[in-house]
Amino acid sequence: MPQPTCQRFPSAICLLLLGFVTITAVSSTPSLASQLRETPIVKAVKNAAPSIVNIHGHKTVDTPNEDGKYEGPRRVNGMGTGVVIDTRGYIITNHHVIDGVRRIQVTLSDGRTYTAKLIAHDPQTDLAVVKINAAESLPIVKIGRSDDLMAGEPVIAVGNAYGYHDTVTRGIISALDRTVEVTDSQKYYDLIQTDASINPGNSGGPLLNIDGNMIGINVAVRVGAQGIGFAIPVDKAMKVAAELLKAERVAGTWHGIHGDSIIRSGKRMFLVNSVTDNSPAKSAGVRAGDIVEKIGKISIERELDLERALLGKAAGAKLDIKVVRNSQPKRMNIQVARSPAGSRPTAAFTPMVPRDDDPRVAEQVWRDLGMRVSPVGNQVTSKGNTQYNGGLRIISIRGGSPADRNGIQPGDVLVGMHIWETISLDNLDYIMNKAELEDPNSVKFFVVRGDKTRVGELPVTRR
Repeated sequence: MPQPTCQRFPSAICLLLLGFVTITAVSSTPSLASQLRETPIVKAVKNAAPSIVNIHGHKTVDTPNEDGKYEGPRRVNGMGTGVVIDTRGYIITNHHVIDGVRRIQVTLSDGRTYTAKLIAHDPQTDLAVVKINAAESLPIVKIGRSDDLMAGEPVIAVGNAYGYHDTVTRGIISALDRTVEVTDSQKYYDLIQTDASINPGNSGGPLLNIDGNMIGINVAVRVGAQGIGFAIPVDKAMKVAAELLKAERVAGTWHGIHGDSIIRSGKRMFLVNSVTDNSPAKSAGVRAGDIVEKIGKISIERELDLERALLGKAAGAKLDIKVVRNSQPKRMNIQVARSPAGSRPTAAFTPMVPRDDDPRVAEQVWRDLGMRVSPVGNQVTSKGNTQYNGGLRIISIRGGSPADRNGIQPGDVLVGMHIWETISLDNLDYIMNKAELEDPNSVKFFVVRGDKTRVGELPVTRR
């Protein structure tokens, strides 16, 4: 084809003609235009949307009048959002979304509506799990991680904002580790702050990263402020979800495995920290230090997957379990059994992570040492069957912090510092701020990882 020429035309007309040729070329390749429109945000929302549900129903509340006096009960429309975390219809949302709602209605992304059953809830962390009986397997959200989040990275909030279904907003992470008091009785810890618009009705919905992974559960807004919203970090939310779906609590069965989700070489995996004596897991041959890869058909990356694998399995059922021990794969069978404590299903539970009386200490531990910790019971043992009275499970580590530089990892259990036990944050408060140390600048620490006790030193900063 001959190339266009401008020799016979004035320059202005020539530009128009060349523009026409260019426009024609672009319009002849619509796929290119579609690729430009389908941004990472569009892809993230598209991939996550099928697992996001709208939750609605009616509740009765007492509302004050202009004088501050309560006028009596009034029926209001409740609304919120939820996320599918298991293909059988288990959905995580906020406790305040379903609190007081007699008939919980769940609408899927394709418009189908179901009545949900409350499985378990925890008012302190403001999380709950409900279940619907769908006719087929439901798509589940891709769960990310919240221990590596960065201030300034882009995020996306999806939810039922003001009743407008499937509303998408975008923004950035404004800050991390926020403590927010929303009422006299409700206080949140370690929240993600974002300027992505989070409005009433967004509660319980996902906060996504640019890859479309859920990195938080939207929970609260700052009344009267624009661009200030908050989300529960996904690592914490999934840990609570595992407790809410624990086999002993939901079905009265048990397995006896205690462990944590850890990251090794960029991959998430589930590390067994201890196995209860005379438990199904002990009988199957599971040991502390094993990496559990699969139970039945479910891949295991976190505590939630472990509990999901046992959901609906009656006492006596046998499941294949695949573990890695000393870099070697092993297969065995675990037989589900009734809990020896005779646990009965219950909707509420005592939070797995006890609330600290003084969050100041938790903040100092995070600031000075770079660790988030949670008290554990006395089921901590090391090689040689050494029994400890308890310890502090390492929930997360800040990159580049003293704990990180000294090799402490998520999943480790801090059992002592110098000559003292570390069973509670009060113990850490004493050691870091009040105790007389041989070296005022550092302190020896002891952590249990698998079946071994590891020793190192951490710097001490007096406050």
